Amino acid sequence: MNTEQLEKIKSGKGFIAALDQSGGSTPKALKLFGISEKQYSNEDEMFELMHQMRTRIMTSPAFTGERILGAILFEMTMDREIGGKGTAEYLWEDKKIVPFLKVDKGLAEPADGSRTMNPLPDLEAVLAKAKTHGVFGTKMRSVIRLANKAGVQAVVDQQFQVARRILEQDMMPIIEPEVDVFSPEKALAENMLKGVLLDALDQLDPGQQVMLKVSLPDKSDLHAELVAHPNVLRVVALSGGYTRENANYHLTRNHGVVASFSRALTEGLTAQQSQEEFDAALDASIASIYEASLG
Repeated sequence: MNTEQLEKIKSGKGFIAALDQSGGSTPKALKLFGISEKQYSNEDEMFELMHQMRTRIMTSPAFTGERILGAILFEMTMDREIGGKGTAEYLWEDKKIVPFLKVDKGLAEPADGSRTMNPLPDLEAVLAKAKTHGVFGTKMRSVIRLANKAGVQAVVDQQFQVARRILEQDMMPIIEPEVDVFSPEKALAENMLKGVLLDALDQLDPGQQVMLKVSLPDKSDLHAELVAHPNVLRVVALSGGYTRENANYHLTRNHGVVASFSRALTEGLTAQQSQEEFDAALDASIASIYEASLG
């Protein structure tokens, strides 16, 4: 594990940019960016347009390691290039932004009020490829809809099983058990999840650390015990459908937690903006999320 990258993620000021929309969420992300489905005729063209969008973000002068700690990439983004070098290499070498890779393969069907991840049989091969690109860590997402103990336990058990496989490859796992922000049992589910996470963290070896990516909770500082846990390198929060303004507000009420926003980060950016307009809008977005992450 790169010690310079580890130190940056552990104690640096800033947030993690989530640029990892995959197949299912790409059309929506492109539509918000001002690109309709009429502008591409197949998946290859869709992903190429998505890479152009991400490239525009990552090459912007507003997008640097001064305010951004890391960036989460989709595998196809990692496999592509920016400025004649691999995307992950570009992020670290040119921007001093630590690269992470989304490794989950989508969600399984709902059970007990939650959705675990689809199986990851080729995970070790994906990790080996990621390491050749200098990728520091990974992210994998599950979703919790209801405060059902069996469902929450299944999500956490699977996440930590996968996390151990990632730790064995000397990479940093970001565990993401997202609580649906529109859940009718959101607060109950968040409390239940915190307890199950603390139990799972206590079962790690003393020297093992993971990162956690959680929904912004209804209760301020709900995750304080997770932030302080010796087996947690850092806790980051997803925007989960909140507007950027609302997400930033919730974030400031959770001390020690920094942002890992996706849609809230790119809110207001469009393909039709001039470069000057685009850079100004991105700079304002990054500035507001950075400030909210300092609390």
